Amino acid sequence: MKVLVLGGGVIGVTSAWYLRQAGHEVTVVDRQAAPGLETSQANGGQVSWGAGTPWAAPGIPLKALKWMLRPHSPLVLRPRLDPAMWRWLFKMLANCTSERYTINRERMLRLSRYSHECLKALRQETGIRYDEHTTGILEIFRTARDLDDAMRDAALLQQWGVDCRLLDRNGCVAQEPALHPSQGKIIGGLHFPGDESGDCFQFTQSLAKLAQSQGVNFALDTRIERLEADGDRITRVHTDQGVLTADACVLACGSYSPLLARPLGLRLPVYPVKGYSITLPLTNAAAAPAGSVTDVTYKVVVSRLGDKLRAAGTAELAGYDLSLPPSRLATLRHVLADLFPGAGDPAQAQPWCGLRPMTPDNPPLLGPTSYKNLFLNTGHGTLGWTMACGSGKILADIISGRSPDIDLNGLGLARFS
Repeated sequence: MKVLVLGGGVIGVTSAWYLRQAGHEVTVVDRQAAPGLETSQANGGQVSWGAGTPWAAPGIPLKALKWMLRPHSPLVLRPRLDPAMWRWLFKMLANCTSERYTINRERMLRLSRYSHECLKALRQETGIRYDEHTTGILEIFRTARDLDDAMRDAALLQQWGVDCRLLDRNGCVAQEPALHPSQGKIIGGLHFPGDESGDCFQFTQSLAKLAQSQGVNFALDTRIERLEADGDRITRVHTDQGVLTADACVLACGSYSPLLARPLGLRLPVYPVKGYSITLPLTNAAAAPAGSVTDVTYKVVVSRLGDKLRAAGTAELAGYDLSLPPSRLATLRHVLADLFPGAGDPAQAQPWCGLRPMTPDNPPLLGPTSYKNLFLNTGHGTLGWTMACGSGKILADIISGRSPDIDLNGLGLARFS
């Protein structure tokens, strides 16, 4: 079968890889000059299948109001005359209950756990390398309230078989010795030994090269303009380089997926949530974390990627704005200096921002649509890389007429009907 994968980020590239492994003729279409140059380029670097949680959680509305009054707020809302933003926000608020949190957490965990198994198998099969660190992710807490919330979440996760370990201050320093100078600011932590970290951009580009060597075609510098349908099938994909046709299409354009779907009558509840990062060269390896640390108070991830150090965070609702105001990077610089002083050179920090495609309940949109040959692989939010391999393999199974290895209940567009 001839398949077009629309989007060349980590989701699109993993989809293409598994589709090719299933024997299909695959073309990836992307407007950038190389794979992984948008949201996959400089994210936090975590494969947090156990630690990843829904943003829509009990108490978030009140927390959000308090955050926005703080100088280093992890959440920024820029009100605008955008009906899609307000629809998304109201749907997210409806998911901020204990019942909905538990449902959404289980759905995300089901896919993330499976995806991690797929990633490990892929690494063993191909030998792919991406500055990976495979001994876990550490969450640190500065306040008793955050620690109490984590203890409740840990109890739920342990019921689902997730290995997570509560640590005191000394335990956090034992896990990440570079925290020793800042240990007085930490009251405890939660370690997820099964989680991983690494360079998502390096992974995406390396897997794209492997896919290309196996026969996947990459139509780069090609902007997708619209999808044309006849009845219940997509018949043409119009681009600025001409018209493309295929037996099936996978829509994996991240935050831009709803813009392509809307003229077809498909309303995808996906909205761009902007995130920021800075990447610094290491100047003192001993002062840097060995892997990845999440500062829960500021919602900032600090990851070591080979000879680089990256801090990433912030959730900003500002539409499709890709500006880089220095004020939004201040929180990242603050956390780096506060937790790991002297680890990197802030004068050489490379700033970046990207648009995370997020659903209001946080599980992605995966699987079929009302068009028989159009399939969704989008809306993964902050867990795009975490869920990428599993999502790609599931799409390949569906398109190949095989039953996926996990239950897909609650992971598709049908849940918003």
